[in-house]
Amino acid sequence: MTDAPHAADRVAPPSEAVRRQAADRLAGLATPAGALGRLGEAAVWLAAVQGHCPPSPPSDVRVVVFAGDHGVTAHGVSAYPPEITGLMVQQFLSGGAGVAVLARLHGAALRVLDLGVDVDAGTFPAEVSAYKVRRGSGAIHIEDALTGDETLRALAAGAAVAAEEVAAGADLLIAGDMGIGNTTPSAALIAATLGIGADEVTGRGSGIDVDALAHKQDVVDRALERAGARVADPVDRLTALGSADLAAQVGFLAEAARLGVPVVLDGVISVACALVAEDYAPGSSAWFAAGHRSPEPAQSLALEKLGLEPLLDLGMRLGEGSGAVAAIPVLRSAAAALAHVSLLADVLGAQDA
Repeated sequence: MTDAPHAADRVAPPSEAVRRQAADRLAGLATPAGALGRLGEAAVWLAAVQGHCPPSPPSDVRVVVFAGDHGVTAHGVSAYPPEITGLMVQQFLSGGAGVAVLARLHGAALRVLDLGVDVDAGTFPAEVSAYKVRRGSGAIHIEDALTGDETLRALAAGAAVAAEEVAAGADLLIAGDMGIGNTTPSAALIAATLGIGADEVTGRGSGIDVDALAHKQDVVDRALERAGARVADPVDRLTALGSADLAAQVGFLAEAARLGVPVVLDGVISVACALVAEDYAPGSSAWFAAGHRSPEPAQSLALEKLGLEPLLDLGMRLGEGSGAVAAIPVLRSAAAALAHVSLLADVLGAQDA
C-alpha cells in the first residue's frame, strides 16, 4: 500500500444542527408537504454545507477541468482519436467548449489544467500545464496507468488546486474532465471500488458501436484482472486503473470536502473520482451533490453507492463538467425558495390578524 497524504483522514461532516434547522424550515413553508421535491432536498443540503439557514444562492462558482490522455484510447475503446483531447483544451481556452458556454451563461469561472495530455511541452500556456504529471497515461489493460510517485503528485496537485480556488473565494466547486477514452478507466475504477464486473459498468462513452462496446468491456475486464488485489487501496487503485487527470480530480474533491466547500459532480468520470475520494478521505461524499444523471451505466451504480440523487436527468453525456454547470440554477433556486417562500405560520398569523 502506498503512503499518501491524508489518505486515512476522515472528513468532518456538514452541520447536522443546521441540516435539521433547514429541514424544519422546509416543513414549515406555506407549501404542501413535499411539494418542492428535489428542490427542497437540495436547499437542505446547501444549508448544511454552508453552515447557516436559510442558505445563500451560490455566487462564486468555480469549474476546474482536468485534462489528460489515456493509453487505452489507442486500443479501440473510443469513437474519437486521442488528438481530440489537446484540440478540446484549446476550445476551453478560447471559450468554444460546451462547458465554457454554460459557465459564461451562469457566471461561473472556468479553469482548465493539463495533467496528462499527450502534447509537446509549450503547446498550452504555462498556467494550464503548471501541474502536469506526465504525457499520457498507461493502457490499463496491459500496464499501470501511473507510477506510485505520479499518483501522489497528481493527488497533491488536485488538492493544491482546490485550495487555490477556495482561497480565491469559491463557495461552490465543480470538477470537469477532458480526455478521449476516459470513460474506460472510470468504468474500471467504479467496478473495482464496488466489486462488480466489467459487464455492469461498461457503456458506450463517446458513442461506440456494439462491437466496440464488447471490446471495451473486454479491456475493462482485463484491466481489473491485471490490477488484482491492489484495488483494495484507493491510491493503488488509481495507480493501476486511473490516470493523472483522474487522480488529480480525486485529490481536488477530497480537499474541497476537507476545506468545507461543496462540490457538484458531473458525469461518470466525476462520479468515479468521487467514489474513490470517499475511500481516500472517508466522509467526503457528504459535501457532494450530483448535478445530473448520465446514460453511462456505471454512473448510476456509483451514485447509488454514494447515496446521491441527481438534480437533473437530461440524457447528457458531454462531460467537461457541463451537466453540473447546468444544475447551478437549480441550486440557486433551491436556496431562494427556502429563504423567501413564506412560512405557513406567518400566513396563518396574518389571517388571524
